[in-house]
Amino acid sequence: MTTSAVNSPARTGRGTAAATRPLNGSTPSTEVPTPPRARRRWGLFAAMVLVVALGALGNVWLLASTTTAQEVVAARSTIERGSVIAREDLMTVRVELDPALHTLPGGDLASLVGQRAALDVAAGSLVTTESVTETTVPPAGASLVGIGVAQARMPGVTLVAGDQVRVVATPQLATGTATDVTPASISAVVVGTQTGTDATGAGAQTIVTVQVPTADATALAAMTATENVVLVLDSRER
Repeated sequence: MTTSAVNSPARTGRGTAAATRPLNGSTPSTEVPTPPRARRRWGLFAAMVLVVALGALGNVWLLASTTTAQEVVAARSTIERGSVIAREDLMTVRVELDPALHTLPGGDLASLVGQRAALDVAAGSLVTTESVTETTVPPAGASLVGIGVAQARMPGVTLVAGDQVRVVATPQLATGTATDVTPASISAVVVGTQTGTDATGAGAQTIVTVQVPTADATALAAMTATENVVLVLDSRER
């Protein structure tokens, strides 16, 4: 009996290629798998934003809770005792406050204009409740008198509000006349000074405004009308 050999795919080695080759003879296509689409984690993003916002608010709260800096009134220029306070004399600053200081809030600045300085306030110093007064000048029982004095008849230092002075009469004496009479004098307190003018060309006078008891005002006015007076500075104690 004759047995015919049958060519199996395993024996020929061509079966696999023949099995995968398209019948129409075209080149087989290779499919690239599509990668999975990334998910947007909106919840995580929102949580990060919330953490940053809470951190910023926490810093603001911590700063506010650990500082006592406040806006208060300070002197822009030196304010002399007894002088009227002007707007340009004042400014506001932010400082760390000591509870022992009786400072004035920055919002009270406008209310201080027109009041008088109860103390000398140096430029850059804080203005306290003790620095100002609403006392009217002159008070009851006192009067203001203006005195025109030549420079040579005043102390060599600038007079300021609060200075205690004496107005001394210096009557003109005849040549060769001697007298043991004590010159008349009246004590006063300087309220302010102002440079005046002299129409005769003899030189500018300084107008010194002083406060005296009302009972002495008439005598002082008559004394100064002669222009024969000298101002003596007695004390600058405040």
